[in-house]
Amino acid sequence: MSKILGIIGGGQLGMMIAEAAKKMPEHISKIIVLDPVKNCSASQVGAEQIIADFKDKNAIIELAKRSDIITYEIESGDSEVLKLVEKDAEINPSPETLQIIQDKFLQKSFLLQNNIPVPEFIKVESISDLEHGLRKFGYPSLLKARRDAYDGRGNFKIDSPQQIQKAFDYFNEKNLMLEKFVPFKMEVSVIAARNTKGQIKTFPLVENIHEDNILRETIAPARISEKIAKNAEEIAKTTMSVLKGAGIFGIEMFVTENDELVINEIAPRVHNSGHHTLQSSETSQFEQHLRAILGLELGGTALLHPTIMYNILGSKTFEGEYKPIELSEKNVFLKMYGKKISKPSRKLGHFNLVGMNGETIDQLLKKLEPLKDKVTINPA
Repeated sequence: MSKILGIIGGGQLGMMIAEAAKKMPEHISKIIVLDPVKNCSASQVGAEQIIADFKDKNAIIELAKRSDIITYEIESGDSEVLKLVEKDAEINPSPETLQIIQDKFLQKSFLLQNNIPVPEFIKVESISDLEHGLRKFGYPSLLKARRDAYDGRGNFKIDSPQQIQKAFDYFNEKNLMLEKFVPFKMEVSVIAARNTKGQIKTFPLVENIHEDNILRETIAPARISEKIAKNAEEIAKTTMSVLKGAGIFGIEMFVTENDELVINEIAPRVHNSGHHTLQSSETSQFEQHLRAILGLELGGTALLHPTIMYNILGSKTFEGEYKPIELSEKNVFLKMYGKKISKPSRKLGHFNLVGMNGETIDQLLKKLEPLKDKVTINPA
């Protein structure tokens, strides 16, 4: 019997989950999203919408009553309220896992307890805690908000003692943690899935290139040794085996200068670095997420074509409506998110550049350069 799917968050991730769900009518009959933005991305592809904040208790209760199964595209949902409504709807990943992952200090503590490699870190509740941590870790170190921070919002890199007060004041009394800075030569991630029956599968390791702490490019597969790729896969599988609940998890890691791996952070949802799977892989991350939470057999994760995903970001110089983006090149797959207003560094869309007939990543990188100019965001 097909089920009604509820999604907390109706942005681009919710949009692409909804699109995947519409291709599975035998399993999902309707999609309802909870999102504060009227006419959100997911609602533009046929999802019904409850317009309310992600943490609105009454809205979450309404979503649970109207849904058979609930998932999320954003970690901001109230995990305590989600625990309360588990009697009305199946929730995956589990509220318990969401609660751990929402708080970066709890997340890192949990991973450390399970012998999963993470950078050194401490809790910061006062300026003296911060000073103590900096004496221990040295400079640079990263001061981080424990909750509600993504795309680099919520990090402050402290390079010298002169920045201590500024860094502490920047967070305006939020709960904080200090993390030892890890010199790395590459940022990578594994998209991993576990279904409700405990089956675990991982997609091949990808390489991520950031601009101003926001993902700009994902290169699949990562330009890294087989040994490191295998190690990353094992770390991801170990992580999935200790986290409760089903679904896709984006597991971000650093490759250190000594070719070791440490987890940077985990997202309990479909992930920006998995968008390449829409064209590159046997199964997209969005279909895999649905298969996982529905308790279906997980799909194949083989990379069929080398692919580069490129994020289309809002211009830093203006805010407002923008000229339409068009790409007609062969083996280039454009996906815009239906956001009418551009804001600085806002994710407005992406495209996948797919390698065919034996094309290499180096050849794709050359093809990418002229395409970048074509997706520059300009005022309408």
